[in-house]
Order: sequence, then structure tokens, then C-alpha cells
Amino acid sequence: MHHSHWLLATAIAAGLCGTPAWAAAPATASSNIGIDLAGVDHAVKPGDNFFDYANGTWLKTAQIPADRSSTGTFLKIFELTEQHTADLIRNANAGHPAAGSNARKIADYYAAYMDEAAIARNGMAPLKPELAAIDAIKSKGDLARMLGSRLRADVDPINSTHFHTEHLFGLFVTQGLEDPSHTIAYLLQGGLAMPSRDYYLSTEPHMAEARAKYRAYVVALLKQAGHAQPEQTADTVIALETKIAKAQETLIDSQDVHKANNLWTAADFAKKAPGLDWATYFKAAGLAGQKTIDVWQPHATTGLAALVGSEPLAAWKDLLAFHTLDAAAPLLPKAFADLHFDFYGHTLQGTPEQQPRWKRAVGATNTDLGDAVGQLYVAKYFPASSKTEVQQLVKNLIAAFNDRLDTLAWMTPATRAKAKEKLATLKVGVGYPGTWRSYAALDIRPDDPLGNHQRAVKHEYEHQLAKLGKPVDRSEWWMTPQTVNAVNLPLQNALNFPAAILQAPFFDPRADAAANYGAIGAIIGHEISHSFDNTGADFDAQGKLENWWTPADLAHFEAAGKALVKQFDQYQALPGLHVNGEQTLGENIADVSGLTIAWVAYHKSLGGKPAPVIDGLTGDQRFFLAFGQAWRSKIRDAAQRQRLATDVHAPAQFRALTVRNLDAWYPAFNVKQGEKLYLAPTQRVKIW
Repeated sequence: MHHSHWLLATAIAAGLCGTPAWAAAPATASSNIGIDLAGVDHAVKPGDNFFDYANGTWLKTAQIPADRSSTGTFLKIFELTEQHTADLIRNANAGHPAAGSNARKIADYYAAYMDEAAIARNGMAPLKPELAAIDAIKSKGDLARMLGSRLRADVDPINSTHFHTEHLFGLFVTQGLEDPSHTIAYLLQGGLAMPSRDYYLSTEPHMAEARAKYRAYVVALLKQAGHAQPEQTADTVIALETKIAKAQETLIDSQDVHKANNLWTAADFAKKAPGLDWATYFKAAGLAGQKTIDVWQPHATTGLAALVGSEPLAAWKDLLAFHTLDAAAPLLPKAFADLHFDFYGHTLQGTPEQQPRWKRAVGATNTDLGDAVGQLYVAKYFPASSKTEVQQLVKNLIAAFNDRLDTLAWMTPATRAKAKEKLATLKVGVGYPGTWRSYAALDIRPDDPLGNHQRAVKHEYEHQLAKLGKPVDRSEWWMTPQTVNAVNLPLQNALNFPAAILQAPFFDPRADAAANYGAIGAIIGHEISHSFDNTGADFDAQGKLENWWTPADLAHFEAAGKALVKQFDQYQALPGLHVNGEQTLGENIADVSGLTIAWVAYHKSLGGKPAPVIDGLTGDQRFFLAFGQAWRSKIRDAAQRQRLATDVHAPAQFRALTVRNLDAWYPAFNVKQGEKLYLAPTQRVKIW
């Protein structure tokens, strides 16, 4: 669906669900050095713009595919993985798998999604029961019941760029912030169809334009559904969504885990957030037995509940009906799906063409039956040798991090001991989870695409509910193996590196070590360092909310963070539109730290011998070029605007400039004072 729930404040790339390749000529190298030599632009000084130097020749000819909002290194891998999973999904029917088996479910899910003739014949019929139930709401009690029954599992707020949901609230399930031994429920703000509150409230001209186009979309979708008063209803829906946006908390506030530590009892909900019949709501949501629930955004929860109490029942019914229609549109007849794409894909992302049906079907199957497809994927595309090699790479990076802890002049022994304990207990998942999700209870039919998706979403919700009150599974994965991404889970003190990101050009078992350390090494270092960034510093080795820094160390860390905020605030992504250094701070810290650790680990891997010069490039030049090319990217302006408003990662071209904080980069490329990226040694941000 259009909400790409990017699991990513600690992941290494922005919005990979639908982002994405790298079509440069292969490097004419004397050996496999893992670098695209032909993509380098020697007319640009590395010290003026390292991103353009590493990628300039590629940038001149690279075309963003018509069905994408961006292109780059990530898309190269994404498209390869998409092709691999497409083959597996299409062939799931081979050998006539037994009813109820994973293979049968994959085959039926894909077949139902692809059967456009049946979807056209069924029209709005699959939505009738849900719309009738909304229409039957007669009281605020009925409304509370309906809202509760629609509560669904949402993404991890610590690791998510935005966790909006069209449902009024989202549920996140993990261990308690102060009690790592038990799994609890977290309630997250929701209620919006556009990507974030900024789209409703910002006065910037492009946001005002997006709002006008959104209204046109709401009217058109309601008309298509045969609604009697589409214009009037659209105004009602948008007015209520705007009030919801005002009640919501900002992205920066939502990232602050200290503001999220709010355990409320049933009595607290009634007292602190009147307006919604919470007892009825929680009963319908399957949460009636919970003694306490953590309210991640308390002001928003109070504000949203007040709106349930103050706004007319008719307005809520209009909102629910529209959100139901909007969420289902991609799986309704073509006219609905096209309207949906035209707004969310074309208007908001600038993407000219909708993806072909098979790509959408593959994406949906990968989402709703992720582990089932993942099992097939790793069996075919992730050899045990790759797993072993990446595990060794991770060990080397952790060892390098450990060495750095010993040499940091500014760190006090008390903080160092805690950091070492945290590093020693870090749980690193490589490739795929130890146990696979069961889909035995999930009903998939070959002729019900919308129902299949809705049942899959409900199945995921029930899977999350079943964890409540149980001991925490620290080895649980939050990504499928076929996801081109990686994540740090601060509460679990764990990392996930899915199989799909562990392929060329990020990781190539046959490539020179410098390239592997500069690309996947910096990504792995990035994730490790999240355990020690502005969020990681708040969680101890058990994942308990507890700041383990001494005041002096914290002051040093915060000063370094401020310098990095300033550095990124200066970058202009689009005319007049700058990167928000505060919003992207955690990711930028992880980039600096990850690159530093990867460089140390690369030099350790040489075993005291000098790095070989290959194709005229030194080891350090190859290392930094691999990093610069890992962030190779070209993005449409509209998509860039959406990222700047909703993403905790800086745009790729600025992430490549992280190199200016490392002393070793300067001699490697003969960077001199007076060049644009030059920083005086005292201005280079050093954290680890």
C-alpha cells in the first residue's frame, strides 16, 4: 500500500520499499575491485564534492526508471532481488503444492493479485461488509468499538522514519522501556492518509499544492465509489484530518524516547484522554486484559481522544469510509488503483508511471507472506559461505569498535565499561532469522486479493498480540531476508542484516577487501554504532531505558552532535530547502561512526602489511570510493521533498560527504584548505 512503513531510523537507507539502479558501464579493471571506475568524474575535485567525484560520470547518463521515484545503488540490488523473488513466487505452484502449505499460499496470493478480470468483475463487493459496518455506527460507543476493531500492528517507533497510519492509533509490541523482561503494548498516533502532519499544516507552497491535489483525489475516489456527495464529504474528511494533524506530535518529538515512557492504566486513559470510550475501544482491540499500556505520544493521545468526543459522528463515519476505500484502492478495479497511484506515486513522489502489475504483486506477496518467501529466497540465493564471511566481517568490525573504546581519550572508565558490556552482548542476525514465522492460521484464497491482504494484516496483528506478557525474544527479526535494508533494535540490543543487502556492490565475496569494508563494512559499522548514538546511549546492555554515560562524557557527545547538526543544516537539497540536521542527527552520527570503524577494521584486516595499489588506486582511495558509490543516487524533486519532511536520514548525496570528518580521507585524495569540503582538524566530528 502507499504507506511505505520504512523500518529505518536506524537503517541504512531511506524508504527502500519502492526506492531503488545502477546502470553504469562495468569497471574495466584489472581485477574485481568492487568499484565502478567508469562512473568516477575526474573533472570534479574530491575535496569540492566527493559525491560528484565518485559518481559524476554515472550521474550524467543515469535515468530514473519511469515506475520509480529514484535510482541508485540500492535500486540495483532491489531490482535483482525483486527478479529473484518474482521467479520464486511464480514458480511456487510447480509440483502442485498441498493445500495449506506455504508454497500453495504464495501461489494463491500471487494468482489472486494478478487476476485483474476477476477484480474488475467483483467491483466494490469486497468492501461492502466493512462499509456497511461503518454506516451502521449509531453512537459514540459504536464508534469506539469500530476504532478499536481497526487497531493494527505498526512499525517500531524508534526505528521508523514515520509511523503514521490511517487507523486512529497504531500498536507496537516489544519489551517495556524500564522492564526488559516483559513484552508490553505501545500505542502510537495515527489517523492521517497523507505521509505526515506537515502535509496538512505546512505553509510551504509545494505543501499547499499537495493539499489541493489531495482534495481532488479524495473527491475523485469518492465519486468512483458512487458516493452521493463527494465534494462535501471530501471537505469533511480533510477538515477532520487537519484537526488530527494538529493533535499529532512532531517527528523530532516522536523520536525522543524519554517523552515516550508513559505507562497508563485503564483509569489513566479515562482521566488523561477523555472523549473516547477506552474500555470499549480496548475490548474491541483485544487489549482489555492489559494492566498498563505505554502511550508513546501522550499529547497526541489526549488530543485524538478529545476529537472523538467533540467531532460529529457523521464526520467520523465519513473519515472511516474514505480511509477504508483509500487503503483498499490498489486492490480494487483499475480506476481505483490508478487514482491511488496518481496521487501517492505521481503527485507525492513524482513517479510518472505505475509499476507493472507483476511488480506490485511480487511486492505485496513479499510483504504479506514475507517469511514464507524468505525461506525460499535464502535457500536459493544466500549460500552458507556468504553467511560465514559476513559474520566474520561483523566480528572484525565489533573488534575494531572495541579497540576504539580503549583509545578514546575523552571517555571515562565508567562509561567505557558500560559500552564494552553493551558491545559484548550485541546480538547480530546475519541473512535470516533462526525461526520462521508460521502462516498455518492465515487463510489465503486464489480469488480474493483484498481479503487475502486484510487477513494477512490481521494475522500480523494477532501475532503481535500473542507476544504480550511473554518473555522477550531477543533473536526476533524485524525484517524479511529479501529486504534490501538493515536495522538496529535498541530495545533488543540486536542488529538484523537481511540476506538481500549482502550482495554486490555492497558485498562481493570475490571483491577486494577495501571495497567490501567501504560499502557493507560502513553499513554494518553504522548499525553497530546506533547502539551508541543519541538513542543507543539511552539503552543499556539489556535494552533498559537508562542513560549509561557519565555527565562529562554525555557533554562531549552532545557537543559533537551539535557540530554535526550544524554541518548538515548547511546542505541544500533543493533550492531554498535545507536538510534538517536535528531530524537526521542519529543517522548522521551512525554514518560518521560506522565509516570510522570500517576504516579501522579494514586496516586491521591487512595484518600489518601495506594495502596493495590496484588500478592506480591506494587502499584508502578504494575504501572511500566504495563508500561514495554506495550512496549513488538520483531522486525526483517531489520524492526528495517528501523525504525531507518525513525521513530521519539525510539525502544520499550528503551522506556520501561524511568522509570529510575522517582524517585519513584528506591525504588519500590530497584535499587542501580552501576546497569546499575541507574542515580544519578541530572541526572534524569525531565520536568513536
